[in-house]
Amino acid sequence: MNTFPAVLIGGPPHSGKSVLTYLLTQYLRQRGIAHYVLRACPDGEGDWSQESTPDQVRLLRQKGAFDRTFVDRVCRDIEQRHLPLLVDAGGRPTLDQERIIQRCTHAIVLSGNSQGMNEWRNRVEQYGLIIVAELHSELHGSDQIEVEKPVLRGVISGLERNAPTGGIVVEALANRLARLMHYDQAELVQQHLQRAPAELVVDLDRLARQMWAEATQRRWIPPDLPQILDSIPAKAPLAIYGRGPNWLYAALAGHTAPAPFSLFDPRLGWAQAQSLQRLPQPVADVIRWQTREEQDYTMLKAHLLEPYLDYDDLSDLTVPQLDRQRGVIVSGKLPFWLLTSLIVTYHEHPWLAVVQPQLNPNSVIIFSRCEDYRPGNSIQVMLD
Repeated sequence: MNTFPAVLIGGPPHSGKSVLTYLLTQYLRQRGIAHYVLRACPDGEGDWSQESTPDQVRLLRQKGAFDRTFVDRVCRDIEQRHLPLLVDAGGRPTLDQERIIQRCTHAIVLSGNSQGMNEWRNRVEQYGLIIVAELHSELHGSDQIEVEKPVLRGVISGLERNAPTGGIVVEALANRLARLMHYDQAELVQQHLQRAPAELVVDLDRLARQMWAEATQRRWIPPDLPQILDSIPAKAPLAIYGRGPNWLYAALAGHTAPAPFSLFDPRLGWAQAQSLQRLPQPVADVIRWQTREEQDYTMLKAHLLEPYLDYDDLSDLTVPQLDRQRGVIVSGKLPFWLLTSLIVTYHEHPWLAVVQPQLNPNSVIIFSRCEDYRPGNSIQVMLD
C-alpha cells in the first residue's frame, strides 16, 4: 500500500482548479514540503502557463485527448507515486475517467455554485476520499473562512489565470496540506538517493543552499550555470535529484554526455536519458517535430500528439537528423527525461540551448564548444 497522500483538486470547469493548484504548490515549496503536481487532465497546462504571458500560453499550449490510454497512465502513476501528490483533475469526468479519482486519498472540492459543490462532494465521497476543503470560488470578492475543522469551508477569490493571488484561504489550505504531506525530509531524500544509479549524485536542493548561503537570491538563474558546471566533473556518470528549471537539467545532461545521465522523476523513480535514433523523416506517432533553420542554428520544436508521454515510448522514439555544424535550440513542453534525452542525442553539435518561455530573453545556452555561445547566456528567439 502506498502511504503517500494523493490529494485531488476537483470541481466543475472554470472554477479555478489549475490556478489553485499553482498557488498551493508555490506555498508548499516555500515550506520545504516535498511533493509533486500531477496534471491529470490533458489541457496542456503547468506552472509555466501561470508564469508566462497570455500570448505565450496561446502559442505553446497543446491540448490532448482524454482517452483511455491517458487515464491508464495517470492511474498507474498515482498508484506508483514516490512523493505526495497534488492531482489536478478534469471538470467533467466520465465514468472511466473517475478511475483517477478512485486512486486518490484526499480531495479539495472547488466550485462557483452549490450545484457543482454537491455534485463533486458526492463524487469524491463515493470513492471514499477524505475531504480536506470545500471552497466556493469567486473571481472577484473577499476570502472568507467559515469553518476550519474538520473540513475547511469558505470563500476563495482571486483565482485569476496569469494573475493569481493567494489570500487567507490559500494559506490556511496550504498549512493543512503541509501537515498532511509532512515526512522526515532527510530520511525521504536519503531513501531516494540510495537507489540512485550513479555513484555521483547531485542533490539540487543541497547545491542551492551551498550557492545561496550568503546571497539574497533564492532561485536558479541562467548566470549560475558556469559556477554549477565547474563544480561537477564532466563526462562522468551523473544522477540528479531535486527541483530545478528545464535549462538546468538540460545543462547537466550536456555536461555529462556521453556518460550515462539519470534523473529522479516523482512518477517513475530514477530514469536514464537515452540517445535517440535520428532519421531524415522521423516517425510522427507520439511527437511531431518541426524544424526551422536560422543563420547559425536549427530550431527544433516538439508538438506532442499524446497528452501524457510514457517513458516506455522513449526506446521507439525517432528524432530529426540535423546538420551537425549548426547549433540547436529545443522548444516544447517536454518531460525532463525526454528533454535530457534530446540533449544527449545532439550533444555533438557546436552548441545547444533550450527555450523557457518565462524568461526574457526566452532561451538559455546550456552547452557549447564555441566562444561566442557560452553556457548561461540567454538569447531571444522567435516562437511559432
